Amino acid sequence: MSRDPTWVGADDTLPPLRPGVLGWVRLVLRGAVFVVVTLGGLLVLLAVRLVERPLYGLARPWTPYITQWVCRTAFRVFGMGYSSHGERMTHPGAVVSNHCSWMDIFALNAGKRVYFVAKSEVAAWPLIGWLARATGTVFIRRNVRDAAEQKRVFEARLTAGHKLLFFPEGTSTDGLRVLPFKPTLFAAFFSPALRDILWVQPVSVVYTAPDGGPERFYGWWGDMDFGAHLAKILAASKQGSVEVIWHEPLEVAAFSDRKALAKAAEDAVRSAFEPQDIAAIN
Repeated sequence: MSRDPTWVGADDTLPPLRPGVLGWVRLVLRGAVFVVVTLGGLLVLLAVRLVERPLYGLARPWTPYITQWVCRTAFRVFGMGYSSHGERMTHPGAVVSNHCSWMDIFALNAGKRVYFVAKSEVAAWPLIGWLARATGTVFIRRNVRDAAEQKRVFEARLTAGHKLLFFPEGTSTDGLRVLPFKPTLFAAFFSPALRDILWVQPVSVVYTAPDGGPERFYGWWGDMDFGAHLAKILAASKQGSVEVIWHEPLEVAAFSDRKALAKAAEDAVRSAFEPQDIAAIN
């Protein structure tokens, strides 16, 4: 997950939170349940991993079910609707998605075993960082000196059967648009050890705002603070929904290079968004 300033939209700071008495009650109650569910699930996961790791190494036959339950339960705590459509691929390979918010972690983990690729700074984030580390997130540093090691890690995880999930836009947005995909991370799929066996599945994560709320309600970008954004979600009297759409997988060997594959994946993800919203990129 990334928030590098490659895109900054209008009004990229949150207004002061003024939820009223009932809003504060919702914030406290939902917040308490969210923390209990997340930390409780994390502790159970770590305990199970103590047995799972020596038996299976990189493979994780048990713990992803805990992650999926925690993430699906999070949307129930928020009061949000959640739906998932399309077939999850059974081929070895990776998943690529648009990136709207920290909530994408929960939306994508709720319905499929995936392992995120995130910038190294995410590991230090409270709560989200702890969950990311425990669930097998691959942390990367954007330094050319680390490129060879990161490629080795990608190959090891992909050949172990992990579905690594990338956000090729390189930043989060307001959720109304899809930015051009950066082809850099697609290069790892074209290594001699992977090209002929890997597939890439594009996924669209589409948020619908609460009735009467701003279209960008769930977006998290620019200078928005994580704590303030979470508090806004917890305190809201009305909630919207999130839809996860799994598109047809793309066979890496069918593409000439990383740029062609990145463009095909971008087009698939973009197809779930309204034309007028896509045009708003510029």
